[in-house]
Amino acid sequence: MRVTIEDKLFLTRHLATMIKAGVPMDDALTTVIDQASPDLAKLLKEIKENVDNGKSLGESFGKYPKIFDRLFISLVKSGEVSGTLEENLGFLAEQMGKSFSLRRKVQGALIYPILVLSATLIMGIGISWFVLPKLIDMFSSFEVALPLSTKILMWVAFFMRDYGIIFVPSLVGFCFLLVILVRIKSVRRIWDAWVLKIPFIGKVIAYGEMGKFSRNLGTLLKSGLPVSEAFTVTINTLSNLKFIEDLTIVQQKVEEGKTVADAMTSKKYTEFGKLAIRMIGVGEKSGNLEEMLMYLAVYFDEEIDNVSKNLATLLEPVLLLIIGLVVGFVAVAIISPIYTMVGSVGG
Repeated sequence: MRVTIEDKLFLTRHLATMIKAGVPMDDALTTVIDQASPDLAKLLKEIKENVDNGKSLGESFGKYPKIFDRLFISLVKSGEVSGTLEENLGFLAEQMGKSFSLRRKVQGALIYPILVLSATLIMGIGISWFVLPKLIDMFSSFEVALPLSTKILMWVAFFMRDYGIIFVPSLVGFCFLLVILVRIKSVRRIWDAWVLKIPFIGKVIAYGEMGKFSRNLGTLLKSGLPVSEAFTVTINTLSNLKFIEDLTIVQQKVEEGKTVADAMTSKKYTEFGKLAIRMIGVGEKSGNLEEMLMYLAVYFDEEIDNVSKNLATLLEPVLLLIIGLVVGFVAVAIISPIYTMVGSVGG
């Protein structure tokens, strides 16, 4: 069954509202089932059966870890224990909405350059494979010395004519192979660390991970979870392996008695950012760590907006310049020998 983030937002918001209004859990689940999408309704019927059989709501959700992450389950369980389930569900819905918005911002910031570069690459391959080889015979018939630009263009044309049928499928195959290799943990570790070093794109990914870390850790601490347990749950919600491994080391240092800020500083983890570490340190000293983390989450959301706008503003002229240079080079390479030949005939 496919349960989307929108389905989970619908579930948490409606459950929180009905429980706050004093509706019994059995009736609340029945009402949500009646209004839910087919997949969510099917899932909730199974959850309701577990609740009717004496299981807690947190335990029932916990049977579906591929749908409900550890953050979701932990907040539901802690809410049931502390008697603040409606508050935790409402807070969870709010944070899920912000996380969903953050993910869309990160994707939106990255999709423009990826689409433009992909389209340029496909167009370049198409011209090289279908157009340039047809120019070989024309250039070969010219009885004039060809300029360097034309020789380079002819080399590309010869290459695509003789090896294009091998080169293009190999390039596509390499891309698919890279996607498969990145799923291997040892390769993904290198890839995730390298991606963070790419100008602009690395910053967007780092801000996205730090925003998610700050929001989820702050949410869990507000719900009353101990720092160590909150760290464990938060780390499992991240996607970049560099962040996951470094924060696991930070968690170990915290369990040994260090503050979060000191643990983050001890190995100078560049991906966390000096500002975030300082703010976390201030939050720990003032006893308001969770509020400071929530402030940082908002800050990183805003930074992603700024970086994505700057990325689009910077890339548009750069990409246009690159495309213009390529088109200009091809035009000069084609026109130059024709002009030279006409000039020699006229002479």
